[in-house]
Amino acid sequence: MPGDKRRALILVENLSVPFDRRVWQECTTLRDAGWEVHVICPRGTKRDTESEAVLDGVHLHRYPLTAATGGPAGYLREYGTALWHTFRLARRIGPVDVVHACNPPDLLFLVARMLKRQGAKFVFDQHDLVPELYLSRFDRGQDVLYRGVCALERSTYRAADVVIATNESYRQVALIRGGKRPEDVFVVRSAPVVERFHEVPVEPELKRGKPHLLCYLGVMGPQDGVDYALRALVSLRDEVGRDDWHAVFVGAGDTFDEMVALSKQLGLDDQVEFTGRVSDADLLRYLSAADVCLSPDPLNPLNDVSTMNKIMEYMAMSKPIVSFELREARVSAGEAALYAPPNDVAEFARLVGVLLDAPEERARMGKLGQERVSGPLAWGNSQKALLAAYERAVRP
Repeated sequence: MPGDKRRALILVENLSVPFDRRVWQECTTLRDAGWEVHVICPRGTKRDTESEAVLDGVHLHRYPLTAATGGPAGYLREYGTALWHTFRLARRIGPVDVVHACNPPDLLFLVARMLKRQGAKFVFDQHDLVPELYLSRFDRGQDVLYRGVCALERSTYRAADVVIATNESYRQVALIRGGKRPEDVFVVRSAPVVERFHEVPVEPELKRGKPHLLCYLGVMGPQDGVDYALRALVSLRDEVGRDDWHAVFVGAGDTFDEMVALSKQLGLDDQVEFTGRVSDADLLRYLSAADVCLSPDPLNPLNDVSTMNKIMEYMAMSKPIVSFELREARVSAGEAALYAPPNDVAEFARLVGVLLDAPEERARMGKLGQERVSGPLAWGNSQKALLAAYERAVRP
């Protein structure tokens, strides 16, 4: 009976759903396991624009939100607005069995505590380490805001019945810094649904008359390294001496306009293209045509221990990768990537050139990556861990 279903409420602040692929995969996994799933999240600008929707059996409740600008004060305004709407919508949805809060920010535990008083269990899905995120964006480790985000993380851990970590590095933080018991922390890795990623016929025109296409896919924020990638492309052109490539940057984010301007300042106008966010079909077109994919996230406190979705999706498309040497980047990609010393754009550029000259090695690396996301890193393994986390949360 539909009324007998257990109810889960998933809270998201930084992306709309289903645009947030990790959250959407969690939603459909829970739905298929018999849960009635509700999501509270922001409205998108070009997609996910409806305030209320039921999509593939998942109930979506969206609110208007303007992304932060202007530094920490802008984030305080954004998060305050999001928190008010989340409280409002959660009260309207009513009692649930599990409230599942995805950070950032580490403020949604306040909504979870309200629902816990009504009998819900709280699952904390830690997408980011917010203290490390703050340091990576603002580099102000002793100010009052940094101490504040540390306190909010501690409060979130204390309120959580179960913690979901995206990798083993995050799990260790939950155990050590969060003081959680090992049996209450589950690793649910972000992983693409490989059926969504499949090669389509290569369109040579996407290479703009060049022999090779380089591709970046992902968010463009201060810590994401698009500026490093652009400077590496200058080095590839001017120091390595190669201009036989066109580069496409797919995605959007806080620094999108700044990165477009930087590309022009660096004289890359005729070889670099910024698409903004694109449809799934266009994403497959660009990735299918790509010869080398770029993962330029620089070494900082957050990136070193975070799993990059872009790496997982490149591997799903059987593409070779160039990355900086980061702990979790190597855990994810293994031999499917070449690794430059942290933040060394000249060596990053050289490695791109190495791969452009080695089509057989590119094919070998791409095959290794595809095998990783279809095997040990497959979403099916994460599904089992997610359902185990929920069973732990609702145990008598």
